[in-house]
Amino acid sequence: MKVPVTPIGTVSELWRYPVKSMLGERCEALRMEARGVEGDRLFAVRDSKEKFGSGKSTRRFRKIEGLFRLQASYHHQVPHIRLPSGHVVAGDSPAVHQMLSEELGLPVVLAREEAISHLDAGPVHLITSASLAWLSSALPSVSIDARRFRPNLVIDVPGADLVEQAWLGKRLCVGKEVELEVCAATERCGMVASTQSDLPEEPSILRHIARQADLKFGVYARVVVPGTVHFHDSVVLGNGETRDLPPRC
Repeated sequence: MKVPVTPIGTVSELWRYPVKSMLGERCEALRMEARGVEGDRLFAVRDSKEKFGSGKSTRRFRKIEGLFRLQASYHHQVPHIRLPSGHVVAGDSPAVHQMLSEELGLPVVLAREEAISHLDAGPVHLITSASLAWLSSALPSVSIDARRFRPNLVIDVPGADLVEQAWLGKRLCVGKEVELEVCAATERCGMVASTQSDLPEEPSILRHIARQADLKFGVYARVVVPGTVHFHDSVVLGNGETRDLPPRC
């Protein structure tokens, strides 16, 4: 690996979402591989028309209300889903499909990823503390929290600006092992304003990002060199020219 020259910050949060569009789990370490974060969105709720539950409707996805009321975490590589009642159902339980169907109000099954990816775009999603500070300074009365944007990595960097937008096409070396290439800006949808856990609905968040940043907030990256990222790992910025690579995401 070519050694980059510009230190930029540290990893302040790590997140994984075992089931697409459900609340996820905060982690101390994440394994990065070609697909992205190991286990991230590996499962999804699938309806009778073979569309996957999401916060938006597209060719592959169907917006399903209520997914944000559910929280998923891994136990020995099996997702366990906590319902609003507090009841927890294992993803390999025969009862999981019926319980999810009753909770969401339509027939669904819990499906493991096969030929069709559950990921929206790039393999790894990251945001910075500077972007969150930029948003907080513009909306001081609004509850701004990294959880609204469902990142895999939050990188603590100085300032209050959309700094990661300047990283497109560049490499990030995270900790001792992982190298990422930033490949696309993340286009936001209404999920960022939705109620989740203790965060209230805040439509002004999406309006501000639309007006001031053309709906772009955070970036996607692909994994160039796999490995494990840890909480508080250092992050350094390279020039994006470490080796020949296949097409970007």
